[in-house]
Formats: sequence, structure tokens, C-alpha cells
Amino acid sequence: MQRVYNVNIEAQHPLPTPQEIHEELPLRSGMEDFVEHARGIIEGIVHRRDKRILVVTGPCSIDNYDAALDYADRLKALSKKVESKFYLVMRTYFEKPRTTIGWKGMVYDPDLDKTFNIEKGLRMSRRILLEMAEREIPTATEFLDPIIPQYLSDLISWAAIGARTTESQTHRQLVSGLSMPVGFKNATDGSIHIAIDAIKTASAKHSFLGVINDGRTGVFHTKGNRNCNIILRGSSSSTNYGSEYIAFTEELMRKSNLQPSIVVDCSHGNSLRNPLNQPAVFRDIVGQLKSGTDSIAGVMLESYLKTGKQPMKNRCDLTYGLSITDGCLGWEETEQLILEQYDAL
Repeated sequence: MQRVYNVNIEAQHPLPTPQEIHEELPLRSGMEDFVEHARGIIEGIVHRRDKRILVVTGPCSIDNYDAALDYADRLKALSKKVESKFYLVMRTYFEKPRTTIGWKGMVYDPDLDKTFNIEKGLRMSRRILLEMAEREIPTATEFLDPIIPQYLSDLISWAAIGARTTESQTHRQLVSGLSMPVGFKNATDGSIHIAIDAIKTASAKHSFLGVINDGRTGVFHTKGNRNCNIILRGSSSSTNYGSEYIAFTEELMRKSNLQPSIVVDCSHGNSLRNPLNQPAVFRDIVGQLKSGTDSIAGVMLESYLKTGKQPMKNRCDLTYGLSITDGCLGWEETEQLILEQYDAL
């Protein structure tokens, strides 16, 4: 059997179970009340019962515990100024999908040194989310590995499925059982149909394999998640946030018997990979809202303490608050943009 089984596995060891991590780092009652309340607000926004706009903003990927909390405190202060029109949610992305190879996020390599201390990464990620809940800051993340939600999802208010995984049956089934509203991104080639198919699939009941709280493999039977929206993120070569794309997406969703609910990602393809283009996308969306478009539920920004990005290197040599993955807007530009568009709207 050794010649045919786990031939390419160098080593393996068990993780703490989700139940053990939850007991070690518990979600207290007051925090649970807040997460439930935040999800309810976002659900209302996604279904357009609440006419405010969801603004999901934060680092491309969380890479530093202190910098994440620094950003969170600034966001909390800003949210109070704009809460009548915008509902601010912090990006807390702990998994980084890669087209080829590279740093895969705090969960997998929290020390940024390829030691892949996943146990530490899970604990650090959960501690950050607990800090957010304590501060009453709603959080958003992208779920990549289908096991991770069992460790972290009780603290997430809104989730996304990325462009590379929207077509995945595994992730569509996963979303059907998640407890928060979820957005599906259009595919990297720009296909919107794939995301609409994903929303329809995730709204249905499913049965599938997964890891249950005590660490054993089990079968999940889901109810279906009817609180999903589409995320327009552009493609590898073009944008798709203009009014013609919004109208096209609305029509496709209606033909699929779905309520049009669109979140526009101001980064990625829509910024042509230049973080300084994000404000123009946000301004265009606010212009569409002012002209009467009702299907746009939110926008997403990649934003950190400093503008731009830096290459991976030793942690001690990294610039504090500067992204090590996608380029981000700095905090000053982000705050100015959100206040500007609050006044415009």
C-alpha cells in the first residue's frame, strides 16, 4: 500500500477540531447578538428593503494583527459619520486565492516565512474576528477552503466566493449552508452567467461531505441560502461596472427569476489592477444610484493604511500597513472618497 497511497505526501498531522478552537476562543453572547444584527442589516440591503449601500472595504489580505486592528478602529469612527447612507463592513480576508503560487494568506502562513503554521493561523484569524465583534465592526471574508468556515464563519457578517471558485460545485454547495449573505463574483473571463447559475444553485437544498465540529467527516444537509447577490469584478482584460453592464446583469437575473442585487468590486478587473482607479469606479456607481438604479446593493474597495503594495520579504523589513498582495488605496484616500460620495449621494 505504501507504493500507491499518499505517494506525494511528505507529512500529515491533525488540526485542533473546530469545536476545540471555538471553546478556546469563544464567541460571547453580546458578540453573537451583534453578528446576528449585522447579518440582518446586510440581508435587508441585499434584498433592497434597506436602501443604504453596503461598502466592503479593507486590506486585500490581512497580513498583520496590529495593522488590521488599526484599520478597524479608523473604520469604526468613519462608519458613524456615514451610517445613514452607507453600511461599512471590513474586509477580513485570511485566504488568498492564487492563479499560480505565492503567499496564501494568514490562515496558511501567518509568519510569512513558509513555515505554514496553520494552527497558529486559524487562531490568529479567529482572534482578529473576535476583536472586530467586540468593537461591533461587521466583517466580510472570502471562503476558499471548504473546511475553514467551520472555524471562522460564526463571526462573519457577509462572505464572498471568488472568481476562480464561483463555478465550483463544492463552493456552491457550501454557500447553500452558510448562515450569512454571500456574494458570487463573475468569472475571471467576465462571464456573468456563471455567477447567476451559482446563486440559483446555492439557493437550493444540498447534501454533501464536510468536516463537522468534532473533527469527524460528516454529511451536511442544507436548507439553501436565499440571501445571495452577484459581484461584478471585471475580467482579466476589461471592466464591467458601467450602466450597460448593470442593466445587462439586471435582465439576466430577472430572466432567471432572481431579484437583481449587485455589488460592484471597484478593484480587480474594474480598476484594471491599479488601486488609484478605484475612486473613479465608486463615483460612477454613485452616479448610477443618483440616476435611479435600484439594483446596486454595494461596492467593494481594497484599502489599507498606506497606498500601493510591496513585495514579500522578511517580516521585520515590511512596511507597516502596506499590502503584500494586491495594491490598495491608502486610508486617507479611502476616508476622503467615502465621505465625498456620502455627500454626493
